[in-house]
Formats: sequence, structure tokens, C-alpha cells
Amino acid sequence: MSKHLRPAAADLENPLYYLQNMETVVAWVANHHSDLLLEPERGCLRDFFELSRAARALLTRMVMRTGDLFRADKLNYSELGCPEAEALDELIAGGWLDADPLLALDDIFRLFTLAELRTAFAPILEQAGFAKNLSKARMKEVLQETYSDARRLEEWFDDAVSPVVQVSYMALFDRIRLMFFGNLRQSWSDFVLVELGHHRYEQVEFTPEARAFSQRSEVDTYLAMHHCRESLDAGVPAVEVWANIPAATDNSWLTSRRDRLLLELGGHAERQNDRELALQALACSGHREAGLKRLRLLERMKRFEEAWAIAAQWGNGELSDAEAQGLARIIKRLAKKVGEPVPSAPANPEIREFTLTLPQTGGSVEIVVRDRLSTPEAPVFYVENTLINGLFGLLCWHTIFKAIPGAFFHPFHTGPADLVREDFVSRRQAAFDECFAALKNGSYRQKILDTYAAKQGINNPFVAWPALDEELLNLALDRIPAADLQIMFERILFNIREHRSGFPDLIKFSMEIDENKPRYEMIEVKGPGDRLQDHQVRWLHFFARKGIAASVCYLRWQDSEATP
Repeated sequence: MSKHLRPAAADLENPLYYLQNMETVVAWVANHHSDLLLEPERGCLRDFFELSRAARALLTRMVMRTGDLFRADKLNYSELGCPEAEALDELIAGGWLDADPLLALDDIFRLFTLAELRTAFAPILEQAGFAKNLSKARMKEVLQETYSDARRLEEWFDDAVSPVVQVSYMALFDRIRLMFFGNLRQSWSDFVLVELGHHRYEQVEFTPEARAFSQRSEVDTYLAMHHCRESLDAGVPAVEVWANIPAATDNSWLTSRRDRLLLELGGHAERQNDRELALQALACSGHREAGLKRLRLLERMKRFEEAWAIAAQWGNGELSDAEAQGLARIIKRLAKKVGEPVPSAPANPEIREFTLTLPQTGGSVEIVVRDRLSTPEAPVFYVENTLINGLFGLLCWHTIFKAIPGAFFHPFHTGPADLVREDFVSRRQAAFDECFAALKNGSYRQKILDTYAAKQGINNPFVAWPALDEELLNLALDRIPAADLQIMFERILFNIREHRSGFPDLIKFSMEIDENKPRYEMIEVKGPGDRLQDHQVRWLHFFARKGIAASVCYLRWQDSEATP
């Protein structure tokens, strides 16, 4: 595959579509990350394309499945176009499969049926005084001490059984998967078995400078961290995993991954009653959630003075609303423990509320209120999180899709991989400043409309195309002042994970020009028994502080108003 050609997704009508997608992945890594591979690895990738189509397809099927051991008689794929045995022979001859691997007891019990296992182990079970009809789990438990070492297949079974093969280069395929996806959380099926052609993706320029991995050691570091996370999930004591945590690097993308790993290790250590290790891990983690977790742990350990000192210092920094709320609650509790006055919490402005009592219908409460409030002079739209996010996504489109290290790994991203990372904005600050300059000089409107026309239907993590039609877009640009857009956009960027949601359900536009009245109002709708969520309250308080018209409509059904 030429480096200048953008790969295309396979058509699901093609029975071997999964092979085409796998070839896309392998060719992409070979083209864009060749310098991060060893020569034997590069040779393997070249050899992959020299295999027959049937052999490539069968190998792909095995790589996609769980584990690296397979029974030959369970590999049944009619689309290969030749007997599976022929493809297996080719893969074995080429060294892609080991035809005689060592098998542990766990492998045997995973690969073979209960009937086959009972036949194989009947003599030793009888000799040990156990019944022939033991369950699979009980049989394995009984045999574990006797069969602690790995053996060849013929050493496990006296009678002929289906051959077992092992994929030889699974570690290389995992490395390829990491360099393509940018993570090992996504499986091969996330790409190989999906219809990517149903989506349109922004064409990001892929340059060597924009790669997340600039050297092989960084790939190794990620793989080491992934192994640590797998060990934690498997129940390995946190103190053992702690010893294998890779050292910090100057790669900001890897640093964020390491911060997340330390956060998880801290949680595991606390659950394993190793609180000192938990504190150490949380203190080393730069993850946004680590600070509050560390303070809560110090509280549980009754180390109130230490927690108070950390909380007081942390409170002087810039915090998101959720962090500030959590910290305020902790400080309130700690103040009583250390004999300090409880800091007075800043008073939140009042949230405007009103109630509508309407006949009960089968529609959603948001649509019922929208239809009730909407008039030609003041049309109301159901937008929830789509409108303001959409306007932001359109204005900042090119910044969102700016090719910088750790943001994009392949041509099928719906958005940057570092979108909710703490340094998402700081690494693009100059570009975001240019976007906000357009709000100040008035050019933002045309920029948004041009992007809306040019990028129609292309995936963007902030733009929900079906919810953003031209009428709504133009009304919003006419009625929402640029200054209001800027303060809402800035709040979104301060904590994208939290602040992309929580917007009110409805927006009402005033068609009249009156300098003394707001040109728009946001309205949150709550039906009977429903209440405001924390993130919704935070947005409503924010609107009130900034002078943006917003309110809560409590809907009541008429029949529920009746009193006995």
C-alpha cells in the first residue's frame, strides 16, 4: 500500500471483508511505523502479503479470536475457497503456526470437551478413587497437583484427538494493533468486523511528527503498562504490579496513560488493605480524579491534619465544578476534625423555576413542553446537548482535528484520541485562541456556516448532524451573542468529559428585537418525580452567574393534581 493512498473500509458484502480490513491495518502500520519495527518484524509483515488469500484469511480469523491456541477441527470457514487443512499446512510451513505447542492443564480444559477429558483421565481418576462423572471444574481441581507442567498433545491423550496449533506471532499482532488503534482496549473486531463505510471520517494529515510513538521504546512502555493493567485485573497483588510500573517519560500521551494506571493501582491497593501503597500511587498520579481519592483515603485513615494541609493547598488552584464541589464537601468534614472554622461556601445564585400543568399525553415530557411553549414569535427547539456542542464543534473543527502526537492513529477516527485528557486544550492553545478570536471579530458566523456546508455528515465528537438543521443553526447564530458562546465554549473546554453534557433540554428564541429582554432562553424540563442531576445544576448555576437566561420547567399532569 502506498503511503500516499488512504485506506478504504471493506464492503460487508465481500465474504472476506475481514481480511481486507486486516490487510488495511497491517499495511498502514508497515507504511507509517516501519521504523518502530525490528527487521524480522518488518519481514513478517512482508511475508503476510505473500501468503495465499486463504492462508491470510485463516490466520486473520485466528488472530481475531481469544487466545492463541486452536483445535484444527474447530476452524471451519467456508469462505476460504479451499479446505482449511490446506491453509493450515501453508501457515505451519511458513512458521506462522506451531503445530506441536506445549499445553498446560488449563489449555487442555479450555480446548477439549468434558466427554473427551473424562475419557483421557478416567484411569488416573479411578486410581485416585474419584468417580468418572466428575464435573469439569472438579476434575480440573483434582488434576492440578499431578499435572503442573506443560506437555505436548500426545502426552496428554493416548488416543488420537484433533491437532492443536498455536499462533506464533500473536505478540507482533498485538504490537500492530496498538500502533494502529493507539490502545489495546479495542479488539480486532472493533475494526475488522465493522462496516466502516457507513461513516465518513475527517481526513487528518498523518505526518511522522504527529505520531504518538516516536521510538520503539515508547511502544514497549505502553505494552508494559498494559501488562500491569492485565495483572491487576487478574488479581495480582498491587504491590507486585507496583514494582513493574514503567518510569515516567516525557511523552505526554504516555504520561496520561501512566497516570490512569496509577489511579487504578491505588484503588486495587486500597481494596487489598495496602493503604500506604494506595496513597503513594495516588500521590504519583496526575489523573484528575486522583486528588479527591487521595483525600478521601486520608480521611478514612484518620490522618486529618495531613488531609487538611493538602486540601487547603489544592483549593488554591483552578478546579472544575465537580472537583470544587467534592473538595468543598471534604473540607467541610475536615474542618470539624482539625478544629478549623468551616470555610463559607460561595453562595450559588437562585435557579429560576416555573410549573406547567398539562393534560397527560403519550409523548415525552420534553416534546410536550416544547409544543406547549413554542409560538411563531418565540419558537422552541428540543436541543439538549446538541446545539452548543455543535456550534463549538463547527467553529473549532480544524483545531479538534489538528494532527498532533497522540491524537490520531489511523484514518477512521471520529475524534481525537486525547479528547478528554487533561492536556487536550493546552497542546492546542494557540489554535483555540484563533477560534475565539473569530468570536471577537465577528467572523465566527461565516466560519461556522462554511464548515457546516463543507463537512456535512463527517464524524465529529461534538456535532450531532441530525439534530442541527439550517433553521436552528441560523436562529442560534442570530440570537445567541458571541460573548455568550465564548463563555460556554470556554467552560466546555475546561473539562470536556464533564461539561459536554448537562445542557438544558430546550431553547426558546425571541423573534422580537428588544434590548431589555434576552434573545434566547434555555429551559430544562423535569417531569413528575424527576429531579435535577448534579451536572445540570452546575450548568444552571453557571448560566445564572453569567447572566444567561435559563430556567427549569416542572411539568405536572392534570389528573395528578386532583386531591381527595
